[in-house]
Amino acid sequence: MRRIEDVHVVAVGSTNFDLVVKAERLPKEGESMLATNLKFFPGGKGANQAVGIARLGARTTFIGSVGRDMIGDFLVRGLETNGIDVTYVRRDADRSTGCACIMLFPNGNNTIVVDPSANFALSRADLEKAEKAIVAADALCTVLEIPMDVVEAALHIARKAGKLTVLDAGPPRHCPPEILKLADVVSPNETELEHLTGEKVSGRVSAQEAATRLLDLGVKTVVLKLGSDGAMLVTRDGAEHFPACKIEAVDPTAAGDAFTAALTVQLAAGAPIEEAIRYANFAGALAVTKLGAQPSLPTCAEVEEFAARDASPSPQK
Repeated sequence: MRRIEDVHVVAVGSTNFDLVVKAERLPKEGESMLATNLKFFPGGKGANQAVGIARLGARTTFIGSVGRDMIGDFLVRGLETNGIDVTYVRRDADRSTGCACIMLFPNGNNTIVVDPSANFALSRADLEKAEKAIVAADALCTVLEIPMDVVEAALHIARKAGKLTVLDAGPPRHCPPEILKLADVVSPNETELEHLTGEKVSGRVSAQEAATRLLDLGVKTVVLKLGSDGAMLVTRDGAEHFPACKIEAVDPTAAGDAFTAALTVQLAAGAPIEEAIRYANFAGALAVTKLGAQPSLPTCAEVEEFAARDASPSPQK
């Protein structure tokens, strides 16, 4: 396995300004309801994964799009502060920077409403400009919070160059099989898996059945994010369940992004996929223990310390 410091990952995706409040419940239609503890954080699935990758120690390049506004300036500075190469971040004059409104509930769950705005200005031409960076990297990860043709272009460039490709299949959207097949690893949560397959998912058995449907469409490896039930690896060789770590949930907003970042870094460094998933479980669990998206993403040292004291059981066949 290579040193993480020698690994270079390109993250292609969204960057958003997150407005986070705590609420007792969802409001009813037409209802005005008081919330508390308004906070502002840098977010967006693509940018979250870029920050997660950088904090784990890998060299990171981010490809995305923000508006020419103060919020865009703020988000780009945040990426730079984490040591991320932002050469290929588009600054769009016609659209505002993407924003997300997030409600946190007492049970540790959340709801998120996103206006992608400038994220959907990202184009295939932007990916073509960044082709040299993609070809020079070890791996590429991307998300579905940007135009689908851009997802396809990113995966195609990386796959053609023989690079590891990871698709975090969020947020929930239908994704054509020809795009899914370009990813070495497709990693949805249960809701995202339903959108990809059209099948109802509730629990491990149905999740494995739906994941097998993706294999039938040509996907090679599926890594399911099951929230408080951990993760599951599904391939033609069968399925393995990886139990979740025991933590006290504060904010689950970036847990999936922390998981994908860690999974990508470990696989790019040469770790067996089972070890990579276990490591990703640690990273995802740590992200749940802090408020905010990017502020919650753990460093390599934090993950290793957490792993050393965790007593999770071994994967289950």
